[in-house]
Amino acid sequence: MRCARLVTGAILALVCPAPAERNAQLAAVPAGAARWTKGFWAERFALAHQVMAPEMRKTLDLAGNGANLVNLRIAADMEAGAFQGNAWSDGDVFKWLEGMAHFYARTRDAKIDAEMDAVIAIIARAQQADGYLSTNITLRGQPRWTEPRRHEMYNMGHLLAAAAAHFKATGKRSLLAVAERVTSYLYSLLSPRPAAMAHFGAPSNAMGFVDLYRATGDKRLLELAAILVDSRGSAPGGTDHFQTRVPLRKETQAVGHAVHATYLYATAADLVAETGDAGLRAAVERIWDDVAGKRVYITGAVGPLDPGLTPRRDIAFEAFGADYELPNRRGYNETCANIGNALWNWRMLAMSGEARYADAWENILYNSMLSGAGLDGRSFFYANVHRRYAGEAPLLRNETLVRWHDTVQKPSADSYCCPPNLLRMIASLDSYAYGVSSDAIWVNLYGGSRLDALGMQLEQESEYPWDGQVTFRVRAAPRRELGLKLRIPGWSGRNTLRLNGRAEAAPAAGRYVELRRQWKAGDTVVLTLDMKPRLMIANPLLETSRNQVAVMRGPLVYCLESPDVPAGVRVSDVTLSRRAAWKIRHEGKVLGGIDMLETEAKRYPQAGGSSLYLALRPAGPEPVTIRLIPYYAWANRGISHMTVWIPLSD
Repeated sequence: MRCARLVTGAILALVCPAPAERNAQLAAVPAGAARWTKGFWAERFALAHQVMAPEMRKTLDLAGNGANLVNLRIAADMEAGAFQGNAWSDGDVFKWLEGMAHFYARTRDAKIDAEMDAVIAIIARAQQADGYLSTNITLRGQPRWTEPRRHEMYNMGHLLAAAAAHFKATGKRSLLAVAERVTSYLYSLLSPRPAAMAHFGAPSNAMGFVDLYRATGDKRLLELAAILVDSRGSAPGGTDHFQTRVPLRKETQAVGHAVHATYLYATAADLVAETGDAGLRAAVERIWDDVAGKRVYITGAVGPLDPGLTPRRDIAFEAFGADYELPNRRGYNETCANIGNALWNWRMLAMSGEARYADAWENILYNSMLSGAGLDGRSFFYANVHRRYAGEAPLLRNETLVRWHDTVQKPSADSYCCPPNLLRMIASLDSYAYGVSSDAIWVNLYGGSRLDALGMQLEQESEYPWDGQVTFRVRAAPRRELGLKLRIPGWSGRNTLRLNGRAEAAPAAGRYVELRRQWKAGDTVVLTLDMKPRLMIANPLLETSRNQVAVMRGPLVYCLESPDVPAGVRVSDVTLSRRAAWKIRHEGKVLGGIDMLETEAKRYPQAGGSSLYLALRPAGPEPVTIRLIPYYAWANRGISHMTVWIPLSD
């Protein structure tokens, strides 16, 4: 979908034609069409803009950081030195740059524009004459395309995505020119479909192709995305780890490295949206059902293994596991994998218009995506476990007892892919909160915001996710009939809907309800969702969570953390009743302002020590008052014990 931008005063009015050339049911609104105004996501956007982005820029200049701008400076002959960081360092710099472009599109911050110009000038000078750009190869003097793990495609893929965002935000062609040279180089390399390159395509590269295609209309980019998707698994010697053992169109399950996998599936969904490819659609729907039924945590996290074996016995790390293999304490769940799952689910929603994908997307955003960032905007988690016994059990690779801060715990920033990924997601999220089709506005995510699209100016007021009431006020409307499609989450029980004070039929959960009419200024819609706390159980085949419950309220998964139990009580001692009565307490000065869930639980004191097995203690349970906090907010009060799943006492 191409949308013309007409500047009227300080407001971007967007004229969006029907997506006639696409097979999608809806598209995200362009940057500037929607803005957060107040509440949960507005606060996170402000934190990311004012704290996370500038802190990240400083980190990119730290010697030894996993992502480092110095490599591009050296390649540009602007300073001397040797390559630093990881093979994927360039790509993570480009992710930061993409985030900055999203911020500029929404804030018109002149400092951001100038900073982007300066970095883009370095990138342009670092690019090779034939268009190739990956400093880990050029600075080390290594031959190109000899090992897929060297991340050449990854780096150039994120350059393409950043170029698309920068071009749409600024109208400047500086980074686009670099991306066009990359495109020409890769087209000459890949369009003949050489067998030797079958397993080199990185899914992030394929996503970048589609992003840039949608910004420029260059059909070579769509062709390249299809080549990369269909090449995987087309040659012998493949592995589940990189999704190269079985061609995607024949795959039946999610396998291998979860970031690579979710980016691959996201690109496939994008291709379906652009081309209507029925075989590819069947494949991504089949794999999505496999993940939803067997391989995703209650928080939307994916990728528990590090390392482990795939169902076909390939070694994999940061990867999907076997059916129902979702360990709590040892669940790796890289932040980038969770973000990849969000990117995939958004594209499944756009492709199909089905609310189940929006529910899964929202679940990730509030839980396993946000858990990767500290509330200070400066600290991060790479791994996102669902149970932690701090100091009593060994940590996973890249798991840390406290959130690492770039400038304080520099060695912990060895792999710096997750922070800029979080940055670009938070910076651009408002464009996905709403969607548009030819004759309807889709409301995918609730929160205080303003929308200007399809001739409709709409204001949304809500304290969601703390409160279930959402109010929409029409400020201006087109002179034609238009649908307003509101997502009713699958978790919401009793829902009410009122139009201009008049009750509408109670909307059913797990679908979009549509109000279609010729709207006028002053029209008001009030949706109220059911926010009662819910006890969730797992499939009994998920052994690590059997006879335990997780607690959810609205879209939020809650957890029990050691600061919220009485002194002397261990998190592992606590059990919950299936009849637990909850008190909802809003704590404005705790963890950035949250709703805590308080209840009376039972404590069964557990014997300590180093013995593997102990006799059961006959002592009866003791009453104990506990409070639960949202999972995303844990590990912001120092070293702690935590669990998402709590044993049932009766």
